Amino acid sequence: MKVSYHGHSVVKIEVKDKVILIDPFLTGNPTTDLRAADVKVDVILLTHGHNDHVGDTVALAKENDALVIAPFELATLLGWKGVKVHPMHIGGAHTFDFGTVKLTQAFHGSSYTDEETKTITYTGMPAGILVTAEGKTVYHAGDTALFSDMKLIGSRHKIDVAFLPIGDNFTMGPDDAALAAEWLQANVTVPMHYNTFPVIEQDPHAFVQSLPKDRGRVLTVGEAIEL
Repeated sequence: MKVSYHGHSVVKIEVKDKVILIDPFLTGNPTTDLRAADVKVDVILLTHGHNDHVGDTVALAKENDALVIAPFELATLLGWKGVKVHPMHIGGAHTFDFGTVKLTQAFHGSSYTDEETKTITYTGMPAGILVTAEGKTVYHAGDTALFSDMKLIGSRHKIDVAFLPIGDNFTMGPDDAALAAEWLQANVTVPMHYNTFPVIEQDPHAFVQSLPKDRGRVLTVGEAIEL
């Protein structure tokens, strides 16, 4: 399994000849190295409906005939837009041809904003995502506050890499994320959801230095971890 970080909350997983993108906010994302027109993807995983996470999902899914896996309400909305979807919900798991996906809880909001019509569409509960394939597990926490059941997630799942938001304001800040990392006990914790906008500017290196030695890693945009 190859796991790479692409700015904001964009994570790519390459496994079993499949390319999986989590929260593909590419167009309008000043921190990403990916260009939507150049991306080839088989599966898209979404944590929630906010525009900076849904991003280019519809265009990418249609161009690549990709499957979109998302919480039920968000999947339903995207299905109405002509996208191939597989709806899931919190606590549920499903095994696909590339591996198993399980949704965890996340404490945040979830809605899609249409700037043209000035409407906000509720898209169900937000989620974190556990992806297990080839004996390895990646946890993408999505946008979330700190919550004590992260201890349960860590005790129930042997996590190889955990992606945690550190930006504060909308999600956990560095201090709460450090406690989340302690509870999750992942082999490696990678910060995400920072420095995209002024209000979430953070020092990812300072965050990693606050973790036990060798338990955290800053991934530069486009950098990958081989599991």
